Amino acid sequence: MKEDILYHFDLGTSSHDLPAMFGDVKFVCVGGSPWRMKAFIQYIAGELGLGDPNADYPNICAGTDRYSMYKVGPVLSVSHGMGIPSIAIMLHELIKLLYHAKCTNVTVLRIGTSGGIGLEPGTVVITKQSVDALFMPQFEQVILGKTVIRSTDLDEELAQQLLQCSQEIDEFKTVIGNTMCTTDFYEGQARLDGAFCSYTEKEKLSYLKDAYEAGVRNIEMESSVFAAMCKLSGIRAAVVCVTLLNRLEGDQISSSHDVLVNYQQRPQKLVGYFIKKQLQV
Repeated sequence: MKEDILYHFDLGTSSHDLPAMFGDVKFVCVGGSPWRMKAFIQYIAGELGLGDPNADYPNICAGTDRYSMYKVGPVLSVSHGMGIPSIAIMLHELIKLLYHAKCTNVTVLRIGTSGGIGLEPGTVVITKQSVDALFMPQFEQVILGKTVIRSTDLDEELAQQLLQCSQEIDEFKTVIGNTMCTTDFYEGQARLDGAFCSYTEKEKLSYLKDAYEAGVRNIEMESSVFAAMCKLSGIRAAVVCVTLLNRLEGDQISSSHDVLVNYQQRPQKLVGYFIKKQLQV
């Protein structure tokens, strides 16, 4: 192509000097919420000594309302919305952006929230493998009418490095486990509190206990395609999510706002510490 338009970022190879804007990027942190990713860039700016954590960093994707993007030094922070389709679109354009910007040795980390299985709320889970709702470590997609199955393995060395960082921080419990990625928040995650429910509480608990036995420690809605696309493109990647509740004890999030804010800061603290350590700041 003479020109590549990254439509959902409102960026392009002709309209923007992508190597000048992004060529120094070494770490990309992605998460569902635009607000959370802005908060992360403010946090990492302060941690790396590259800016005022209270400053109002500009949204690079201000020309679109699909995603938000912020940058400070070698760190890029991007929102991806909710669910597999939304993060997949973002990742296609992010991978092309890194290619056009001639970035090298980039690490991509998803930070987010999840429902835990058999874990105390507030526990951080570093994903070993993303599994589907049948506990299979794969991402399945129909392309040209044919089912394509891709691996969802994540970088084991990176996961161990993040676990080591958590032990050094020593502020909250962190585990490595499988993450179940679903296409739905309610029935797909065996909740009893959706608009529809065709199963009993006993059946729900049996399913979640089977998931636990299969090594699943948390449930979210983006990790499978994230792992598959990063592996396919040769990008070192990790998923770091905090658990907001233990799904074996209930379906609704009942913790106070302040407690939830504290929980949501834990993945960014861990990833921030990791980035600082990598950059030897």
